[in-house]
Amino acid sequence: MRKGVLFLLLPLLAPGQPTVAPTDAAAGSVRGENVGGYNVVNHFELGYRFRSVEGNLGKYRSDVNFGNGIRLLGSEFRANSREGQGKFFDEFTLNTQGLGNDPYQSSVLRLEKNRIYRYDLHWRLNEYFNPALTIANGLHRMDTSRRFQDHDFFLFPQSRFKLIAGHTRYWQSGPALSTFQAFDSRGDEFPLLADIRRGRKEYRLGGEAALAGFTFHVLRGWDHFREDTPFNVDQLEPGANPADNTTLRRFRRTEPYQGDSPYWRLALVRNSKVFSMNARYTAVAGRRDFALDETAVGTDRLGAARNRQILVTGTGSRPVTSGNLNLVWTPLARLTLSNHSAYHNTRMNGQASLQELENSQSSFAILNFQFLGIRAISNLTDATVALTKKVNLYAGYHFSDRRIRSREGEQVGSFSDVFSSEQSNRLHAGLGGVRLRPVKPLFLQFDVELGRANQPFTPISEKNYHSFNARVQWRARTVQLSALTRTLYNVNSTNFVFFSSRSRHYAYDGVWNLNNRFSVEAGYSKLHLDTQGALAYFAASRRIEDQNSLYVSNLHTGHLAARLVLAKRFDLSLGYSIVRDTGDGRPAPSLPLTSIRNDAREAFALVQVFPLRYQSPLARLSVKIRSNLGWNFGYQYYGYREDFLQLTGQNYRAHTGFSSLLWSF
Repeated sequence: MRKGVLFLLLPLLAPGQPTVAPTDAAAGSVRGENVGGYNVVNHFELGYRFRSVEGNLGKYRSDVNFGNGIRLLGSEFRANSREGQGKFFDEFTLNTQGLGNDPYQSSVLRLEKNRIYRYDLHWRLNEYFNPALTIANGLHRMDTSRRFQDHDFFLFPQSRFKLIAGHTRYWQSGPALSTFQAFDSRGDEFPLLADIRRGRKEYRLGGEAALAGFTFHVLRGWDHFREDTPFNVDQLEPGANPADNTTLRRFRRTEPYQGDSPYWRLALVRNSKVFSMNARYTAVAGRRDFALDETAVGTDRLGAARNRQILVTGTGSRPVTSGNLNLVWTPLARLTLSNHSAYHNTRMNGQASLQELENSQSSFAILNFQFLGIRAISNLTDATVALTKKVNLYAGYHFSDRRIRSREGEQVGSFSDVFSSEQSNRLHAGLGGVRLRPVKPLFLQFDVELGRANQPFTPISEKNYHSFNARVQWRARTVQLSALTRTLYNVNSTNFVFFSSRSRHYAYDGVWNLNNRFSVEAGYSKLHLDTQGALAYFAASRRIEDQNSLYVSNLHTGHLAARLVLAKRFDLSLGYSIVRDTGDGRPAPSLPLTSIRNDAREAFALVQVFPLRYQSPLARLSVKIRSNLGWNFGYQYYGYREDFLQLTGQNYRAHTGFSSLLWSF
């Protein structure tokens, strides 16, 4: 049931989530059948998905992306040696999901011989569709496929000394649409169609040893990244504004980018009742090479012929080292001390050269970016004291220090100069709390945190902040109730800008498991967020500094799920989720943003909230026809609406579902 609730919430969390899910139950006997010296379990679910969409199909594909057609919704094959002494293998498992034409497909294979070897294969395919915002007038979108492979091989997996080898491969390909602005910041924009080509390969080799209570892990890896997406225009393009003089007759851009990141990973672990330790260290010797070769031919906004060529090349190294040490000490039965120390250092060194040739004029070169270094040190110390079996107190102190250094060099003709800068930020934070269990079914927790930072790097970084969290839970035999609240206030100000934010989160959840045939879960949460910061910009050739950037959100989320089993043959699951952001309560404006021409202040006043509504009911029925045969039917509705001006155009309604047969043989 909890998996069903998760599918209800997934549309609120990330793009590309599943629709109503097929059943995870298996047809036939869970014990399988004996074939020779093996026990075999085999079942698959074959079905048909359907969809009907009204409104913005691109937004639906970005959120859900399921279509019509036959699918192998899921399958499982498992063979285990009955005595644990198979001739060639002792375990063979293969699980698949969504094979055929689903946008999210996966396969997991495991082959193992006890004490000798284990091989794991993970394969995934994601169809990624991004239509971008409608304010881009359809000139920005992406429709690509992303393929992932992970291979891991273990030699002597159950012994104290094991060897590890692995390989990972990632590749993204497909069409994408972007834009190019020619020939200056006030020029027109032109569409560019590209064939995305982006990939990554990684090889790993290492081992693990356990000795005298310690486990030591070492891994050597080689990571290679490559991207060489071309952009081309071979015909006359009038641009987004055909009425102006800017045109593009020919455009070519190639920007190959590749690099290698060989690395070492070391780990040392020890666990015991009194003292535990976990130490990790990673060192990466990253190196990148890039080039950009661009040619643009056309006319500018004044109608003059333009023929521009740009060449940018560079190499750089990015060595990264990081490590952390975790210590947990329990000197007394009621006292636990823990300490976490971490170090991270990233350095980017390199040279870049820009060469530009404009209508046979002299070329010039600019050298920029020579060094960027970021070093961070943090330490967290916490203590927990059990005063009684019902009362626990804990307190901690957190410290972090981050330093950023940069050096840029610039050369124009015979003139050159170097600019260096450095800034550091230190954070001191203290926390404390109490955990209470006055009676066995009831649990309560309260904690507070107070932090102060001296020089935040960005206006929205945490400077002077405090938070309060509380949680209460009641767990009985068939009922579980819980509630929580979280608040975080932050105020940040510098010599130039200020920023403040407040967030308050309230959530309630309840579960009632009457028996193995009936259960219900429901929940509600509210998240309030408001931010305010200084705003400076240029409008109509005038600099404006006396305004604030304000944003208000009140996000209400609710969900309900129920499961009912009838006559041991019918399994019915129902669910409903709803999301609504009411902003600050103001009605949605009827004036479209595109009609605001004279005063940008009016435009900023309209975008201080983003009200929207979303709801999704679903139902799934599973019928057991025979002991090894079942029928499933699922339906889900998506309703998405943005109550924001008149320009978004992303609203849609969709009916989705599937019908399938689950068969074991």
